[in-house]
Amino acid sequence: MAGFVDVLLRGLALCGQAVAIGGVLFAMLLLRPTLPEGGPARARLVRSLAFTAIGAAVVAGAQMLSLVVQLLVLRDATAGWPIAEVAATSFFRAGLLRILSCAGIIVGCAALSRRPERGQWWIALAALTVLLGTGSAWTSHAAGRLGPRAVLLVLDALHQLAAGVWIGGLLHLTVLASSRSESGWSPIMLKRFSTTTFVSVVALVVAGVGLTLAYVDGPGALLGTSYGSMILTKVVVLGGLVLLGAANFLAVRRLPEGAGASVPRVRRFVEVEFGLGATVLFIAASLTSLPPAGDVVADRASLAEVGVRFSPRWPVLTSPKITEMPVDDRNAPRTDADRAWSEFNHHWAGIFVLVMGLLAVVHATGRARWARHWPLVFLGLAGFLLVRNDPGAWPLGPLGFWESMRYPEVLQHRIFVLLVIAFGIFEWLVRTDRVHLHGAALVFPLLCAVGGGLLLTHSHAGLNLKQEYLIEVTHVPLGVLAMVTGWSRWLELRLPPSAGRLPGRVWPIAFSLIGVALILYRES
Repeated sequence: MAGFVDVLLRGLALCGQAVAIGGVLFAMLLLRPTLPEGGPARARLVRSLAFTAIGAAVVAGAQMLSLVVQLLVLRDATAGWPIAEVAATSFFRAGLLRILSCAGIIVGCAALSRRPERGQWWIALAALTVLLGTGSAWTSHAAGRLGPRAVLLVLDALHQLAAGVWIGGLLHLTVLASSRSESGWSPIMLKRFSTTTFVSVVALVVAGVGLTLAYVDGPGALLGTSYGSMILTKVVVLGGLVLLGAANFLAVRRLPEGAGASVPRVRRFVEVEFGLGATVLFIAASLTSLPPAGDVVADRASLAEVGVRFSPRWPVLTSPKITEMPVDDRNAPRTDADRAWSEFNHHWAGIFVLVMGLLAVVHATGRARWARHWPLVFLGLAGFLLVRNDPGAWPLGPLGFWESMRYPEVLQHRIFVLLVIAFGIFEWLVRTDRVHLHGAALVFPLLCAVGGGLLLTHSHAGLNLKQEYLIEVTHVPLGVLAMVTGWSRWLELRLPPSAGRLPGRVWPIAFSLIGVALILYRES
């Protein structure tokens, strides 16, 4: 549990860091030159500096909580808190450097909000962003390598700074759009920003390739370890992000001076671009919790073993009997019956999802209005999960309903079932026009995108056990399809009707493919 919390905190810190670094460069290179335009330009600058300060505060808070988590993990019941020992580590010193850098950025943003003409504060902010990226590099794998590590530290710092300029800048561009200021989203501003991001993307890719070559020692490590799988996942999501960014880059280059009609369309794609960028940052955070692929040898899965997990096989629609399951010992090693039980659950869950996806496809044709009721199938899925999630608990196992709630994993499953029920009813109310809250329709795509991101970033192989990794790798296509579903639906809702037609056809197909992937899921 502590490891999962630490990954979430690292991901949150990286997102805040991107907002802070991207904000400093965005304000310095794009907003500061517009100050002579008058009041609106000053307001845009102040707003951007405020978000930059918030990003820095998020980094500082997440870093402090991460240090607390480390202390909790290392705390001994008799020896007490190992504060002195932790304070002597390079990880603590790097974390302290990040916190102090963030404090300086917050002070600098406050000072420049009052007097943006003070050039020395701009220089100080630029230096503090470099310190922030350097401190972050010292908490990465580069700092823990044996032998020469200067090149790796430089590449890691460059990688993180470039990611901040690109992804963080996207958020500031989106915030600028929320002000509904056409002058802020002028073609000139967009062209300047696209040039800045192009340079940062080149730096990001070059540094990323260098780090990958240092940490991954071949195709076997890339496909047979959790670290390698995360790298491939990151490349896939980053590839989609680059393609979307390239489309935006070309669209911006074609905008004539004074164009206003095409700018809203660019805004919607920038929103998706930032969402994908945030997912990449959480994947990067998950990478820090795993040993580099080149260091994993004994627990490395072979290419044949990985290939078996993706070989299609007719789904198993019969379940082991409850008497065959080790329900009396919750800590017992996994058996063949456990794996068969899990496969049965995945296959039937896949049938529910496939039915919903196909109904959504039918509804998208516009010829079957009744198919808009497809979210009600979530209620059937919730009932199935309630019965099948925990074979040792009520209603199938020996543990009673309230007795079973004392176990954290059972409680989590019960809460998840309630969320599925609530979401199914809510989405049905949205689809049938019974809810008219502003933005209610965006709940479904956001949950799909976030859920897909969690599937991509959550690692089962904290100890790099082969069997756990082989389960984990099957979740990658599910996560990617969930993100395609979420962001396609987002574009359908946010774009003008004529432009949203294609995304409106894409997401039901991707949703259906999630069901197919679940039906073909295997653990043996």
